[in-house]
Amino acid sequence: MSQKMFDLGGRTALVTGSSRGLGKAYAEGLADAGAAIVLNGHDAARLAATAAELRAKGYTVHEALFDVTDEAAVTEAFAKLDAQGVAVDILVNNAGIQLRKPLVDLSMEEWRKVIDTNLNSAFLVGREAARRMIARGRGGKVINIGSLTSEVARATVAPYTAAKGGIKLLTKAMAAEWAEHGISVNAVGPGYIVTEMTQPLVDTPSFDNWVKQRTPARRWGTPADVAGTVIFLASAAADFVNGQIIYVDGGMLSVL
Repeated sequence: MSQKMFDLGGRTALVTGSSRGLGKAYAEGLADAGAAIVLNGHDAARLAATAAELRAKGYTVHEALFDVTDEAAVTEAFAKLDAQGVAVDILVNNAGIQLRKPLVDLSMEEWRKVIDTNLNSAFLVGREAARRMIARGRGGKVINIGSLTSEVARATVAPYTAAKGGIKLLTKAMAAEWAEHGISVNAVGPGYIVTEMTQPLVDTPSFDNWVKQRTPARRWGTPADVAGTVIFLASAAADFVNGQIIYVDGGMLSVL
């Protein structure tokens, strides 16, 4: 198989929540494969710093400062990209938050915040990207970021589990409607990955041991482990892959 199938040269990828963590890793991976990237976040200083860091590596980087849960802000952000001549043909819906709390103690506001950030944002940003992909007639790629909780549940993360379960079927619904326009929509479900956010769990011996014993690979994943799958789904190599979720978990979901 030709390496050109994985070449993203001439493409532009928007990654939501990409000023740090896994989102940043996805953006850098896509840029390394040849794509221009649009970084997104809601912290202006952090977004600018990440953009400067990636530009220093020679990548083409645009910035889009907006709240993915705000419909008006999402619409305005895409209008600005249109005005700048930036055509997004790869979208990675990565933005997300976590909240650990027993269901019986959750407020409606807390529930809504997690659902809005992890699920509703994928609809809002995905809709605006797809409208433009369809109008251009050149197809595109939408990659939603799910989780192991797209498939199974853990106690104290109910709204996150509901949102990521929704991501799995939203992905299928998007594929059902957009595949005829040449748009491939798939999802990635990362397992336990070492990031800035998960470092406290890595540093907790009992939890670190549980992850390693529960995972057949006997280790935590790295951002690069997940970024490779994102690049594959964004590339021509995955043009006939649609409506799927690929779990990158070291085999965790495969065992009891």
